[in-house]
Amino acid sequence: MNHHVFEPERGEPDQEGPEPVFNLPKVVIWLAGIMIALFVLQAYVLPTRLNNQIIVYFAFWPERYLPGVLASGIAPGGIAADIWTFVTYAFLHGGVTHIAFNMLWMIVFGSAVARRFGTLRFLVFSAVCAAGGALMHLATHFGAEAPMIGASAAISGHMAAAVRFVFELGGPLGVIRRTDEAAYRVPAAPLLHSLADRQVITFLVAWFGLNLVFGLYSTPLTGAGGTIAWEAHVGGFLTGLALFPLIDPVPRRRY
Repeated sequence: MNHHVFEPERGEPDQEGPEPVFNLPKVVIWLAGIMIALFVLQAYVLPTRLNNQIIVYFAFWPERYLPGVLASGIAPGGIAADIWTFVTYAFLHGGVTHIAFNMLWMIVFGSAVARRFGTLRFLVFSAVCAAGGALMHLATHFGAEAPMIGASAAISGHMAAAVRFVFELGGPLGVIRRTDEAAYRVPAAPLLHSLADRQVITFLVAWFGLNLVFGLYSTPLTGAGGTIAWEAHVGGFLTGLALFPLIDPVPRRRY
């Protein structure tokens, strides 16, 4: 799971159905399909000029928000693009490894969250986490000329949401677990209680440690000329933690 700073070339459980892991939510399938189709078009079909135009209009460019540029309408796409690129950058990817890792993590964590939230809540949650990642990237790379692309911030938000319930008793990764759809609707514990859980702590240490490695040794895993925008991962994750109790449709467990 990684972001890419791109350098352009100028209900009720179904006891009779299949196991949930082999029955991906439709919203995850559609999102993955759209992202893969866009990547194939950009990488193998569209001419370089048109591909670069897509990056110009839909990637996230920190330099758009410099004084004198922001809301002036002089940047490509104008004021509307100043807004929509907080989300549209998440649909673009810079290499096979980049999109493969992101789709893998979205299938694992995004599917769990989509089963719990439903389609509309999941889409809103993903969009806000993508925007949270873009805001963090903007704060740490203000005025940078290189654009950012990739779904990693949204997927980091999925991870943050999933960690709130997958390790609970009856959850899909709990010590005592269910294997039907109801596993994804177990009540979540309060955040502070979750942070005392050994499995949650292990996951968080591993996740933040991995992103620290990305920050110290940023290798071009995302395609030629790219680096890992790990700050956006952190922004998406923190946004997911903050947003989860506001959008979660399952009443929380009380202690």
